[in-house]
Amino acid sequence: MAKPKKAKTNRESRQHPNQLNLKIVTSETCKVCKQPCARGMAYVDKMSRPGAIGCGVPCILTAPRT
Repeated sequence: MAKPKKAKTNRESRQHPNQLNLKIVTSETCKVCKQPCARGMAYVDKMSRPGAIGCGVPCILTAPRT
């Protein structure tokens, strides 16, 4: 006998409806931003130190418009 097929799950359904997907930007993007935010400027300050290693920071300005 054939096995019943599993129902496909929608990955977006696991996300909370009010949660935003923000782009991760580097310190170079934060430096040239037209509207600098506190989080971005703190990241630029952190990355300007010698030997700093970072993975980027979520940018609130890149939130999808709804």
